[in-house]
Amino acid sequence: MKTARETREIIDRLEAQHPDADTELHFRTAFELLVATMLSAQSTDQRVNMVTPALFTRYPDAGTLARATPSELEPQIHSTGFFRAKSKALIGMATALVAEHGGEVPASMDALVALPGVGRKTANVVLGHALGVPGLPVDRHVLRVSNRIGIAESDDPEVVEAQLCAVLPKARWTRSSDTLILHGRRICKPTPRCTECAIEDECVFARAASRPAPDRKARPATSARRRRRRS
Repeated sequence: MKTARETREIIDRLEAQHPDADTELHFRTAFELLVATMLSAQSTDQRVNMVTPALFTRYPDAGTLARATPSELEPQIHSTGFFRAKSKALIGMATALVAEHGGEVPASMDALVALPGVGRKTANVVLGHALGVPGLPVDRHVLRVSNRIGIAESDDPEVVEAQLCAVLPKARWTRSSDTLILHGRRICKPTPRCTECAIEDECVFARAASRPAPDRKARPATSARRRRRRS
């Protein structure tokens, strides 16, 4: 893995390449961002942004959403996928907000992940973008990019979150996550566009991909020598 200094320098260069890095979900309140982030699971931010304007008009706060029924909510979020599970989670989340937090979104990781359907990634998104609390969301893009670059080393999102948080100042957590996510969407895709990457010279993945393939021509000769020795 890269050192803390190397990691910060790499993030600096990626931020210069993606100066517009931010969440692409549209929201006005912490409640709206919480709903939008839950809907974004197994979907795209663009699709969620198409659904949420009408959804937030009908359910502007936790109280109104808590009173919704699955049969009312499911058709409105159908296009985001997994609409039955998401409907159940959203209503459960809103009900818990009303019952336990007076309808307000709590500014605490422990309180957020205790809500139905809310995991660490979602909680970190809401904390960092809507509540002013440092958070470093780790999604599939952050996992892929950070492991390829060599600034993290794990397939476990919580492990990667801890590794990155340990070497970055708290004030940079949210922006760094946004930058890595955007880099994963634009450049470091599953099939990467390495020649367009600002840190190609620092990337472990790119370096490995550029190595020449091993020479396999010697293997038949080795086998032939072994046959001669046995004879």
